[in-house]
Amino acid sequence: MLKGLGGLGDMAGMMKKAQEMQTKMAEMQEGLSNIYVTGESGAGLVKATATAKGELTALDIDPSIFNPDEKEVVEDLILAAIKDAQAKAQERSQEELGKLTEGLGLPPGMKLPF
Repeated sequence: MLKGLGGLGDMAGMMKKAQEMQTKMAEMQEGLSNIYVTGESGAGLVKATATAKGELTALDIDPSIFNPDEKEVVEDLILAAIKDAQAKAQERSQEELGKLTEGLGLPPGMKLPF
């Protein structure tokens, strides 16, 4: 009759692990604000820096590209650098999350939060 109670200990352990995971996740999210990535375009003529959370923090544009006749090219380079920084930020964020979850026994590539 008491066989079913053995699972309660497992449930308590799972709840404790879930709380620990939640704390670690919050710490990781905060840490992502302190990790910077740089995207670039035009062979480095335009560089965009962002946090691993994807927040754009800086934009560096080489003055040699400022030609009024090539306004669209400059705009494209700026957008490409920002998109590159955002992609790198997403990749870095997933790497950091992977470090956090590797000890949980989750399937590889499983994205959190669910």
